[in-house]
Amino acid sequence: MRYIDVRSDTVTQPTQEMRDAMRLAVVGDDVWGDDPTVNELEELAAERLGKQAALFVASGTQGNAVCMMAHTRRGDAVLMGKNCHIAAHEAGSYAMLAGVSPVFPLDDDEVLRPESMRSLIRGKSDFSNARTGLICVENALSNGNVSPVLNMAQIYSIAQEHGVPVHLDGARIFNAVSYLNIDVKEMTKSCDSVMCCLSKGLCAPVGSIVAGTRDFIAQARRLRKVLGGGMRQAGILAAAGIIALEKMALRLPEDHENAKYLAARLKALPGVSLNESLVKTNMIFFTADWPESVIQSFPGEMDRRGVKAAAPDGMFRFVTNNGVSRQDCDTVADAILDMLKIAPPYPYCR
Repeated sequence: MRYIDVRSDTVTQPTQEMRDAMRLAVVGDDVWGDDPTVNELEELAAERLGKQAALFVASGTQGNAVCMMAHTRRGDAVLMGKNCHIAAHEAGSYAMLAGVSPVFPLDDDEVLRPESMRSLIRGKSDFSNARTGLICVENALSNGNVSPVLNMAQIYSIAQEHGVPVHLDGARIFNAVSYLNIDVKEMTKSCDSVMCCLSKGLCAPVGSIVAGTRDFIAQARRLRKVLGGGMRQAGILAAAGIIALEKMALRLPEDHENAKYLAARLKALPGVSLNESLVKTNMIFFTADWPESVIQSFPGEMDRRGVKAAAPDGMFRFVTNNGVSRQDCDTVADAILDMLKIAPPYPYCR
């Protein structure tokens, strides 16, 4: 049975072209620096992201951890959004690995305000507070929004005034710049380091990229080793990453259009509340005024109808991806409608 999977874009399968490239990849020992396919990927990524050098890492979480460790000293404070991925979904790695503490702006509404960042920065002369060692920003936010480029530029300017580096968690950076219709370098020029994932909407099976200055990447390479990230003949994986950057980044607008279409279908369903203005990339967030029994049984009922959907954590999230067609979007909406037909108080919905 074929399932339509809208749980995330992490579920994407490598394309046939990727599988063929992986099978034929020329490899070496990447820890020694002589895997030609990894080297090609890193050079390509550095050029695309507008940085001097890049590093292939096992995952986005590993990439963010390496960057935080490289930028900070133990005991530092890191300014970040309270709902950002590093704070909420990376198992506290910032504390365990980098030994830093998060500082959240009180007025955080996903998009960080530059003046709030300015007011929270603490320097060497402040003996009562942790020194601000880093500012972390995101581009694709946890409510579906996308950080404005001007906003990021203003934060970066303030950070430079105080000698504080900025790291961009750009897991879905190519989704963000596709929505903004800009070159990715317009976004990455407002950060000192950036991490982007190859294994989400770009369909590579494994891996992410960290990019920055040559000196920074040299330090990051050592820290990757500390975290067990030296992967030897990693060219087999890097071969898929090259296709991800060269080709799969170009097809993301299709996912965005499908998300808008699916959002319109969902909004028309009984009990669904959805802000279509926040459907900017491939993510759809919505709430549903359904009986608790319906919400609790939602993943299982959808699974029975051939759709994999995550259990809501206060809010539902659907994510379109390379494995979800326009026809699949209709199937997902129709599956929910079918589920509601047998769930009071919606026996007559259509």
